[in-house]
Formats: sequence, structure tokens, C-alpha cells
Amino acid sequence: MKNIYLDNASARPVEPRVSEFIRECLKDTFGNPSSLHSAGLEAKKIIEEARVKVAELINAENENCIIFTSGATETNNLAIKGVAFRNKEKKKRVVSSDIEHISVLNSMKELLKNGIEFNTVPVNSEGIVDIEKLSNILNSDVVITSVMYANSEIGTIEPVKEISETVHKMGGYFHSDATAAAGHIPIDVQKDGIDLLTLSSNDMYGPQGAGALYIKPGIKIQPVILGGGQEKGIRSGTENILAIAGMGEASKIAKKEMDEEAKRLIKMRDELIDGVLKIENSYLTGHPTRRLPYQASFRFNRIEGESILLNMDMYGIQIATGSACSSKTLEPSHTLLAIGLKHEEAHGSMVLTLGRANNTEEIPVVVKAVRETVERLRKLSPL
Repeated sequence: MKNIYLDNASARPVEPRVSEFIRECLKDTFGNPSSLHSAGLEAKKIIEEARVKVAELINAENENCIIFTSGATETNNLAIKGVAFRNKEKKKRVVSSDIEHISVLNSMKELLKNGIEFNTVPVNSEGIVDIEKLSNILNSDVVITSVMYANSEIGTIEPVKEISETVHKMGGYFHSDATAAAGHIPIDVQKDGIDLLTLSSNDMYGPQGAGALYIKPGIKIQPVILGGGQEKGIRSGTENILAIAGMGEASKIAKKEMDEEAKRLIKMRDELIDGVLKIENSYLTGHPTRRLPYQASFRFNRIEGESILLNMDMYGIQIATGSACSSKTLEPSHTLLAIGLKHEEAHGSMVLTLGRANNTEEIPVVVKAVRETVERLRKLSPL
């Protein structure tokens, strides 16, 4: 039985063209990019070429706005702590939405130990940030506000430009975690008014172990990792050359093919949604139309998400769930609770995320497997 992989939001297979690009780099690249001899300069050249490709993907002002990291978690820490510590003598508050990635929420909670106040802004039942409540929370003492570009668990795309305008009216910086969005929908940091943006290599079919932070020209941040002053003194440590090279090439491919791939995925996504919602007591989570092209997420009454995941795996279909067993806590997904679901409702979630390897022939197979899984589990459920 052929496997059908529908957990692309948690890990995407490396694009074959990216793998080939990395193999070519491996042939001659082994030097330390901080070294001044020819081997070091060749390594440095590869990093700088990748920097240009990533900058072009998001329409950054120039390639010097891009700082490479080990991934999205480190990038979120660097953006939030770096700005907060740099400005802690002048501003003492930070703000995020209720549905941010845990690396954003925990970074802001960590700042409490340094006398910085942390507040969150609620979202509506579809996961959209409440702009009016955001306006009420913000004041001139807020140094940075973080709202993700899109949420991978429920698919909702946030009104980023409107949020940035609201933040800037109060004189703060706006950070957006674009891990789920970059390479899948157009992002223009200049038009959107974004000050800091988080990017992840693997989430756009590049290798794991690389990420990047966009920093708008003129914004100063304090380093979080100290050492030899690599990455313009902002992120020390010898660069992961091959992962960075792969991230650059993945960015180049995404920029070129994003529109056509989005159209293909939207068609499959909508077929998935239509098919699954025919199941009794099934519900779509997230915004019905303002959602990522590859994302379809649901909840079901009277069954639990981990049981759905394990049963679907027996069909050879890999999915995700927002319930307790998908995390390292005993609590249901904070995102699902934030959109107003009760604990028992949040436990019955299923997240399907499509990718380049998926095709239209798989959709009826998946829908059939979901239907049979839900029916089987409900018969077994004491609820």
C-alpha cells in the first residue's frame, strides 16, 4: 500500500532539486566561511548567494536584512529577546496573539524574569486577531508585538498589514512568524510593514537545521548567542553552510513556482474539506476561505485526535492532530482553546497538510479512510 503523507506542516521532504544543489555544493565546499583563504571565501560565497535568494522571496530591501539561524525556534527567540533586551531601558512590555507558536509564547514569558510585562491579544472563532482589542492592549510602552503570518494548525491567514499599521501607530516593532506561510503564499515585508520576520528552511522544502530572520534596515537587536560574531555580529557560531545553501535554493524555487503550486493545492484542499464535512458532526477549524493553500483541519465530536492519527496510519496515511498526544503536555492545543473550543472538542482534532508529492487521485482515498476511521472510533467511544 502506497503511503499518503499529509503532515507537511510538521516536516516536509527536501525538494529533489534542492538535494541535488546541496550535492553540488558538497563537491568543493568544506572551508570555514570566516576564513580568508580561498576555501573559506568559496564557503562565504555560497552563504551570500543564499542570502540574496531568501531576501528576494520576501522582497526584503536588500540581502543584508537576512540573518541565518538554526531554524524557526531560534529565530523567534532572537527576534523577540533581541529587540526586548536592546530596548528594555525605554520600553517594558511585549504582546503576542493567543495562538502563536510555543517558541514565541515562551520567549515572551521568559522576559517576565527581566521585569518586562507580557500580554496576549485574543482571536475570534476563526483564528483572526481582534484588531480592536489589539488597539486597546497596545500603548507606547510596548516594544514588540508578535503575530504569526498564518497558523499551520488551523490554516488561518492573519490580516498582517492591518496589524502592522496598528502596532506602528503606537511606536512599537512588529514581528511575524512566517514559518507556515513563506514559500506558499506571497509575502512582501515592505508592503506589509513588517519589521522582523521568521523563516524556516524545511517548511519550504529545504533541509532541516536552517532558518532566517529578516530585520528591517535601521532596527537594532541584541544578540542572544554570543561568540565569534558571525552573521553580522547578530548570530554567532559557524554557519551551517549546506543547510543554508539548501534554504536559498528552496526559496528560489518557491518564488518561481508558488502561484501555480498554490492553485493546484487549493483545488485538492477544497475537495478534502468538502468530502470530510459530509461526515456527521464534523467541523472545519480556522477561516473557511482565508486559509493556507495546503491546509485542511477539522474536529469531530465524541472521538480523540490521537486515535484518529493512529487509525489513519494503519491506512498508510500520515496526519497530525492538535490533541494532547501531539505535544509534550497533557493539555489540548492552546490554539484550539483560543478559538473558543471546549477541552473535549479540542481533543477531537485532525490536521491534514498537503505538499508537492500529493495528487488529486489521493483525495477520495483519504476521505474514505477518514470516514471509516471516524465511524469505527465512534462505535468504540464511551461518549
